[in-house]
Amino acid sequence: MSPRLALILTVICLSIINGVHTTDWSGMAKTTLKSALKIKPNNRIAKNVIIFIGDGMGLSTINAARIYKGQKLGNTGEETILEYETFPNVALSKVYGSDSQVPESAQTATALLCGEKTNFNVVGLKDSVGASNCSAYIRLGQEAEVKSIIRHAIEQGKSTGIVTTTRVTHATPAATYAHSPHRDWESDADINATLNGDCMDIAQQLINSNHDIQVVLGGGRRAFLPVTEPDPKSNLRGVNLRLDGRNLVQRWELLQQGKNKKYKYVWRKQDFDAVDPNDTDYLLGLFSPSHMQYELERDTSGDGEPSLTEMTDKAIKILSRNKKGFVLMVEGGRIDHAHHDTTAKKALVDAVQFEEAVKMAVTLTNKDDTLVVVTADHSHPFSLTGYTNRGNPILGLVDPESFELQPTLDDLPYTSLLYANGPGYTTPRQNLTGIRTDANNYMQQSAVPLDSETHSGEDVGIYAMGPMSHLFHGVHEQHYVAHVIQYAACIGEYANECDKDARMSISAAPTYSFSYVILTVCLLFSYS
Repeated sequence: MSPRLALILTVICLSIINGVHTTDWSGMAKTTLKSALKIKPNNRIAKNVIIFIGDGMGLSTINAARIYKGQKLGNTGEETILEYETFPNVALSKVYGSDSQVPESAQTATALLCGEKTNFNVVGLKDSVGASNCSAYIRLGQEAEVKSIIRHAIEQGKSTGIVTTTRVTHATPAATYAHSPHRDWESDADINATLNGDCMDIAQQLINSNHDIQVVLGGGRRAFLPVTEPDPKSNLRGVNLRLDGRNLVQRWELLQQGKNKKYKYVWRKQDFDAVDPNDTDYLLGLFSPSHMQYELERDTSGDGEPSLTEMTDKAIKILSRNKKGFVLMVEGGRIDHAHHDTTAKKALVDAVQFEEAVKMAVTLTNKDDTLVVVTADHSHPFSLTGYTNRGNPILGLVDPESFELQPTLDDLPYTSLLYANGPGYTTPRQNLTGIRTDANNYMQQSAVPLDSETHSGEDVGIYAMGPMSHLFHGVHEQHYVAHVIQYAACIGEYANECDKDARMSISAAPTYSFSYVILTVCLLFSYS
């Protein structure tokens, strides 16, 4: 190998591995163009599908998370590239609901996972059923229900899984299996409180009707256990919610025993870590009475909780044993909760952990037969503002140069990350001089006072790679996502209408991106 070639490869490798900033903008663009010219549509059938949903992870959150990650690595931040930002196909999703301009997560999840828009607070049902209208659902029955990609996959013999950092009965995961006129009917106590006892609670739907979902990991065990029993971790009574006396965890275990399958129920990290994915058919993990912890505060001890990345890793390893493939939904659910509290640092740390989970999934799967889709259900009124300099701390104040360029009318500094509404409002506006705006629980300033910050209605991103990912190509209605997934995997409505014969005959010869080739050369060079 010539010294000149060695030098070139060394520079490229260091740039890729260390994220070294370069001012060769033209060269950067040409490299990207060369890579883009090599992209070819993958028309194969998707054996596997993984959909990642960053709850509340709008474009401004992705932008801020990108900078935050880069700055934690010692760089200016703006040049950072997140894993899913390298995916070849990118589109936008219109997130409005059947009855709402700005949506909530049950109706957006129903669109993303079931292929139909619906009403505010309704999950897994058509828009013929209004929120809280149990009688309408009972009257219409199955006619009002919409199947999710998880159910369609099971009907085709695929393995399925749900991974989330929220309660597994929360809005987004519930859309994979439940049909409920209200997202809040997570336990029988919730339904009894609203005098709608004829409708089955969401936790009971998961266990009674959807125990064939092989991996379910997240929080929310209080909806599965009787109020009279103590929580297994705290040993306190009154934590659990069920009033009907049912222990749904025991019910799940009995159902798996009846199938003669190898199963595990876990509620803490050390037991989760001990699960052998090669010797486990069904895994139920409920790691908290309610939502799991923010990544920034997560207890990593044996009595604590696994990360989103660790749960994704375990789920894929269990599900990938099925020769017919799998469909997995992974939600970074607490990004949304941090935004509602206007605690931007927590949102960004969870968003970076979400990206790590995507990276893990890409590592464990083959892009030739696995469709990976990364999207959000909605965004937040969260923005990066001020004429800040390159490398300005993303959790800091707008820098003095910007402040001098356009001073505030009250002569007070402000954070570069702001919310349009939420609990971060104060009057008069707080003087942030000397305040640690990068503290874990710091609430960014808000323009309008609210107890909880709201969602926003702008379009969100769709990032995709793998079979048929080129079908994401412009601005789409949100429910289009579920239809692409079904078509790509030849399941659901497209099980017999996906041009299966022609797609099965396509050569399985692998294709490699430019960046993959460069990384391979780097590795070879390092051993030469």
